[in-house]
Amino acid sequence: MPVDIPELRTVNVTRYVTPLREGGSLPALVEADDNFLYVVKFRGAGQGLKALVAELIVGELARALGLRVPELVFIELNEAFGRTEPDEEIQDLLRASTGRNLALHYLSGAITFDPLVKTIEPQLASLIVWLDCLTLNVDRTARNTNLLMWHRELWLIDHGAALYVHHIGPGWAEVKNRPFAQVKDHVLLPQAAELAWADAEGHTRLTPERLRAIVALVPDEWLQEPDLTPEQQRANYVQFLENRLAASEIFVQEATTARHALV
Repeated sequence: MPVDIPELRTVNVTRYVTPLREGGSLPALVEADDNFLYVVKFRGAGQGLKALVAELIVGELARALGLRVPELVFIELNEAFGRTEPDEEIQDLLRASTGRNLALHYLSGAITFDPLVKTIEPQLASLIVWLDCLTLNVDRTARNTNLLMWHRELWLIDHGAALYVHHIGPGWAEVKNRPFAQVKDHVLLPQAAELAWADAEGHTRLTPERLRAIVALVPDEWLQEPDLTPEQQRANYVQFLENRLAASEIFVQEATTARHALV
């Protein structure tokens, strides 16, 4: 089956609107030259370029699974924006982020998902839990759901904390069968009653060709591991994801056991 190659548009920042200080990396709301508003994740933030890599890969994996994710775009930041910002912290961040950053289309009027108010149907909840287990996303808890309700539909945001093992150094992609004990804290775990279905769906949709196409989106300039070419670094991400998929029954069982302890 032929694979549609995902593409990301490139836009340019034309106006810095406001910082979003609820994010630890100081993301910001900006206007771009296509007249749309975006939430920018800056390359100069404390989490570094690997957070952008995780944001891009996991966001597009979610999209490949049929989950709703705001459009991701590459967004270019001119060095001039760092000169006029009066806040010194933001000024330093903008100066460090000149060039290509990552942004999400701003969902105007969206509200944070509240698990006490809204119930998510089991297949959708299971697919999100499955994705977060696959990608080691530790940041989907009741305290910080990283889920939005927009036009009565559930949208996934903020995946920079996923794939956290790529911070540990050489050989990170070779670690197999890594558990994901943090699934016990997943905000949607109580509703994830269709994990076996989600596992089958994930294997169907995330083919090796699809994984390679998604990882290929990562720009060379974001891949800065010493002694490794961008191609070798992309191969590490593909290898890691293929290893996780090959051993998915381990994290599915882990999630199932954790769910049974809750319900």
